[in-house]
Amino acid sequence: MMKTEVTLRKTLSLSQVVYMGLAWMTPMIYFSIYGIAYENAHGMLTQAYLLAFVAIFFTAYSYGVMSKSFPTSGSAYTYTKKSIHPYLGFLVGWALLLDYFFSPIIACLTFGIYLHAQFPSIPAYVWIIGLNIVLGIVNIIGIKFSANISKLFVWIQILFIAVFCLFLFRNITGDVHPLQPFLQTEVPFSNILAGASMICFSFLGFDTVTTMSEETKNSEKTIPRAIMIIIIAASILYLVPSFLTQLVYPQLTFVNIDSAGFEIVKLVGGAALSSVFITVLILAIFTQGLSSVTSVSRLLFVMGRDSVLPKRVFGSLHPRFNTPVTNIVIVSVVSLLALVISLDNAVKFVNFGALTAFFFVNISVIAQKYIKDKQRSPKQTFLYLIMPLIGAGFIGYLLSLLDKDALWMGGVWLLAGIMYQLIRKRSARTLTATSRPIITGSGRPSGSLE
Repeated sequence: MMKTEVTLRKTLSLSQVVYMGLAWMTPMIYFSIYGIAYENAHGMLTQAYLLAFVAIFFTAYSYGVMSKSFPTSGSAYTYTKKSIHPYLGFLVGWALLLDYFFSPIIACLTFGIYLHAQFPSIPAYVWIIGLNIVLGIVNIIGIKFSANISKLFVWIQILFIAVFCLFLFRNITGDVHPLQPFLQTEVPFSNILAGASMICFSFLGFDTVTTMSEETKNSEKTIPRAIMIIIIAASILYLVPSFLTQLVYPQLTFVNIDSAGFEIVKLVGGAALSSVFITVLILAIFTQGLSSVTSVSRLLFVMGRDSVLPKRVFGSLHPRFNTPVTNIVIVSVVSLLALVISLDNAVKFVNFGALTAFFFVNISVIAQKYIKDKQRSPKQTFLYLIMPLIGAGFIGYLLSLLDKDALWMGGVWLLAGIMYQLIRKRSARTLTATSRPIITGSGRPSGSLE
């Protein structure tokens, strides 16, 4: 009896993919990083968000191009592997694992921090372990169930941001010039650019939807559309509150830069709005963790299916749930690092992995479309050479802004990947050599029957 191969089911619609992407991105991150963003951009948040949108748009475009060419679930790993070289593809996938593995760690860590602050009698590790278990169970049940939960919690975040903007709008006085945020020119452009480079990390997450290609209906069209919808929706959710805040409060000071998001909510909406803020933020962290586990388990599945990671461990699906249950369990175990790692180090790993993947996706467009497929008409040259080059330039600049610790840790991780690949190849050659029959002088393999 032939064994039926278990495959991923194409169940996700455009809206479900969009909600999963927005859940990973987390609209409430606007408040989480408000103080750091405000400080880096010297108060010019509207301009900084606009520049960040422009910087990330080119990379989002490149992801859209590659997801049409290769509608599989491997994201940057698959694109680099097929358009440039399998070994480089492995290293990009290995780097991307930093982004995807540490994202649920960050979710668990921040979840524990905020809930412990709200309920000091309950240790943070209780919340971290509890969230890990819930995220694992929901992901095992199925991606469609995860998408439906993400949809609900994303709308709660959007509703909160809309209410926040409504409070700001009510506080606008008649003597305020509508273009005031753009008329403030005393801050040097270099400072705004520095703020934009940090704010770009608010857009990380749009790429995770490419890991769901094999579970998406008509993925060749759906995934590129979803990417652009996510980027545009996130830009609106960031730009509108930043613009209105600059209109009402051109100058702000904060008691604690880390809790500036809470301070600005309390300033705008008083105790009533600030009391809702923590609840919504915790829901946002939960949805981000849910989407993160989904993404990394799919990337591990594709790398396992391609045998660049042990196939028997990573390349299997559960026959009932059609989800990579083993990978989800592994991710849940690794996420327990949230018990011991600092938030700062976890963020550094994510930034290095994401930006490395972004850079090579831009290069992959050039390698596949412009060089291999020879699509070099004037229009195609613009689409498949100039635009991805601009994207690669922006991302390369952002990589250069990472601190030495991030580059050092990322370099060590890549070195570990190279060592793993060398050991794997050597083991494969040894296995092949030992499995070959030994030819005797009679011309028959040793041990063969007469």
